[in-house]
Amino acid sequence: MKRLIAGLFLALWATAEETTPPNTLTPEEARGGWRLLFDGSTPAGWRAFGHPGFPAAGWVVEGGWLKHTAKGGGGDLITVDKFDDFELSWEWKIAPGANSGVKYFVYEPRHAAIGHEYQLLDDEGHPDGKIGPHRQTASLYDALPPGTRTIHPPGEVNTSRVVVHGTHVEHWLNGALVLSYELGSPEMVAAKAKSKFKDEARWGTRFSTPILLQDHGDEVSFRSLKIHPLP
Repeated sequence: MKRLIAGLFLALWATAEETTPPNTLTPEEARGGWRLLFDGSTPAGWRAFGHPGFPAAGWVVEGGWLKHTAKGGGGDLITVDKFDDFELSWEWKIAPGANSGVKYFVYEPRHAAIGHEYQLLDDEGHPDGKIGPHRQTASLYDALPPGTRTIHPPGEVNTSRVVVHGTHVEHWLNGALVLSYELGSPEMVAAKAKSKFKDEARWGTRFSTPILLQDHGDEVSFRSLKIHPLP
């Protein structure tokens, strides 16, 4: 039932998105409690990971996009606010050969941007794409692969979504559910044991988290970043 409701909502949401300008809420989203994380004009609500202010270099607001310039520096961005259960959606595009990600379950006192990463990648043009599907777009990076996907190529816009509800997590790409998992499940325990996060105690657990946009040194752009805190 949960997936059916989510599927119906996604169909309505996708239709509304087609006619809604970027970086705005649809009337349904506004009534439902969604909020924008990026207004399209300023970096308000974002700061550098590990620092109180917005980076002086690397990240720019350009043409309605929150963009990281190739080799621009600046480090990862995180939201000023933290979230518990939520639906997060965003549009993104990357340059050929680029690598980035959106992370959640990020613990900033760890002083390293470790978290659950929704991978954003040029699967054909970046070496990570050759390692396997657990490193490709919409995967839970280095842990769980996505299912069948429709991906628009570098330079074109894709739409992604993450749902966190209790121990249940979903990754969506271009209107389709491509990955779901349960925190603490045998599948997750096994995936962690084989990943680079096997010794990270907090990885695989849930806690209040900021949303993180990764600086992997490549060009990547984000817009229509919006979140729906769930009760």
